[in-house]
Amino acid sequence: MTAAPVLDPQRTALVLVDLMERIVALPLEPRKGTEVLSAAEELAHAFRTAGAPVVLVRVERPSVAEQPPGSSLVPGLRRSGDLEVVKGTIGAFQGTGLDERLRERGVTTLVFGGIATNLGVESTARAAADLGYELVFVEDAMAAFTAAEHEASVRLDFPRLGTVVTAAGVRLSPA
Repeated sequence: MTAAPVLDPQRTALVLVDLMERIVALPLEPRKGTEVLSAAEELAHAFRTAGAPVVLVRVERPSVAEQPPGSSLVPGLRRSGDLEVVKGTIGAFQGTGLDERLRERGVTTLVFGGIATNLGVESTARAAADLGYELVFVEDAMAAFTAAEHEASVRLDFPRLGTVVTAAGVRLSPA
């Protein structure tokens, strides 16, 4: 991991992927979903305090009459002013209007956390990179179904797309 850049809260958004009750409760590695949630909540608080947007992404299964139990965001995660994005695919950009909503706010850098590292987070990040966003990945605010999947994304893929840091290394410049 490298030193985190100092992030401009006027141009940076926190993107938290699939922090839904049923997903946070899954057996995950290298940390529990509750640990990911705790790190994500601390990051979200810091971003909100700095006036930076917080994007909360959740998935809905297409073509089903009713979503499975636990398909809402973890209670208490969303705050007034947060952007909620509902996706029907692995990544959060396809057909959601997320890019337009971020560009309207002048966002050029995205900071990622969520579950699963190698699925929803990585798919969203790859699309973001294709769209020209600068990317920062918060390793301890993510987990996957296996430690090997998490590590492959964090050690092999993410460094090619952006900067990998820990939550303690995320630094927002003063407003």
